[in-house]
Amino acid sequence: MEEDIKKAVEVLKKGGVILYPTDTLWGIGCDATNNRAVQKVIKIKERHDNTSFIILIEKEKRILDYVKEVPDILWDLLTSLDDTPLTIIYPNAKNLAKNVAAKDGSVGIRLVKNEFCEKLISKLNKPILSSSANFSGEKTPLMFKNISEKLKKKVDYVVQTDRNKLNKIKASTIIKLKMNGEFDIIRQ
Repeated sequence: MEEDIKKAVEVLKKGGVILYPTDTLWGIGCDATNNRAVQKVIKIKERHDNTSFIILIEKEKRILDYVKEVPDILWDLLTSLDDTPLTIIYPNAKNLAKNVAAKDGSVGIRLVKNEFCEKLISKLNKPILSSSANFSGEKTPLMFKNISEKLKKKVDYVVQTDRNKLNKIKASTIIKLKMNGEFDIIRQ
């Protein structure tokens, strides 16, 4: 795993795109602060520029590095849903590539719960953009072996770790958080 992380970080630091296991599904990712790298992901996935992405971080305290402020309820929400992969959409993104946030300035952030991702993000010392390992509009593969060979060839590095592991977890729950403490469940 350590050698895999080292190679992935080298690629990410150079603005490359990786195919990697997350705490939910396999993802395509890059340094979420690098505009050109994010543009590469958009091109690989054949997405429209007006769609937003999720970023992954490894520590709660990093949330405030990428959003201007959070309501107090956030910390309780993170604690109460600790065993569920949870992506929270926050208003007022900051310090990210301009094409990561939605048109309204919001950004989806997930605190990862997986050793590989935690170490990868920690070594990179930046958030990682995460998008499912499929072309836009296609079904999301649940296992590495189901990822399109064409897609694998388009990324700069394919991680070796956990290729044979079947995640029992599906895509994360997504909640849109408002500054008044209210939230809407977008995906469960």
